Amino acid sequence: MKIVIAPDSFKGSLTAAQACAALESGARIAVPEADIICVPMADGGEGTAQSLIDGLGGEFVTCEAEDPIGRPRQAVYGLTEDGVAVIEMAQASGLTLLSETERDPLATSTFGTGQLVKDAIGRGARKFIIGIGGSATNDGGAGMAQALGYRFFDERGNEIERGGAALLNLAHIDASGVDMRVKECTFTIACDVDNTLTGPRGASAVFGPQKGATPEDVALLDGALARLALCMQNDLGRDVAEIPGAGAAGGLGAGCLAFLPAKLQKGVDIVIEATGLEGRLGGASLVITGEGRTDSQTLNGKTVFGVAGLAKRLGVPVIVISGSTANGADELFKYGVERIYTIMDGDVTLEEAIRDAAALLKTKAAQAVRDYVTIHGEEKLLMI
Repeated sequence: MKIVIAPDSFKGSLTAAQACAALESGARIAVPEADIICVPMADGGEGTAQSLIDGLGGEFVTCEAEDPIGRPRQAVYGLTEDGVAVIEMAQASGLTLLSETERDPLATSTFGTGQLVKDAIGRGARKFIIGIGGSATNDGGAGMAQALGYRFFDERGNEIERGGAALLNLAHIDASGVDMRVKECTFTIACDVDNTLTGPRGASAVFGPQKGATPEDVALLDGALARLALCMQNDLGRDVAEIPGAGAAGGLGAGCLAFLPAKLQKGVDIVIEATGLEGRLGGASLVITGEGRTDSQTLNGKTVFGVAGLAKRLGVPVIVISGSTANGADELFKYGVERIYTIMDGDVTLEEAIRDAAALLKTKAAQAVRDYVTIHGEEKLLMI
């Protein structure tokens, strides 16, 4: 019997690799002789670099980069054994790096994210996977571009400051000083929203308030990004404002498309491709996946949904074992999921579920695989 275990991390408790280990231990209690393959997963957000390094092999690299308001910090990113750089922009430009009083999308910049890209290029990386969730910025990726050698000028020929508001003065983008090695690279950008750059569903209107923008700020920032989009088109020949996903991460989606040889892709699809999950599912009798909380948000491109969709296409049954469930979890039954288990059943409290997640997952996996074999018959034990 071949079982593929492909969970996300259980945030605040277990990495995806640790969840894999716990689930594998439980599955072996039920079927000791099973052929079990573990594939740590992620959906492009927090934990993506960890999952890919765990799954593909590699190391984490530390380098100095500026945070959203220009303070130096030690940021990390992953380099796989094949030389792929896995960067989470939140490491340098994330909202969690700022206190509530420091949040100001008029001034915050993605410059530090560009520094991470430049450092990875210097270490030989030519293929990049960048997760752009959790940003504190609304500068359309201009800061990232500045770190890579782009220059932004006003009508008088003066370079503008960093930050979203400064783009109101933008008149010209100069690409003559860009690090030439950027053109040798490919960038796959994990983007799970379809917002355009500007307008009612744009970066400023939808995401600006959570980053500290007032209604007045939102109007100003929307105009600034419109100005940036015009210069992208005039100076770089890149018309990206209306592309779905351009508004992600304060317009960093648009910035990646305009300033880099980049494509936007759903985060879980990137990880599925990078880990070769489809090939590993060949001949499998069962897939076990899971996450910290399974609810209606799971269907918006989260790991469990992506794994279930792939398994359904390949005709492999799926079991979900999660920390907890809430409204919307049952919708997964329409997408190939056979059963959903939670470790927070009976008298298990949230505190216990977080503290004892590995042990609880092991127990639940043993139960789930026993149930599966009982339901489907002993012939499942003989399948290779």
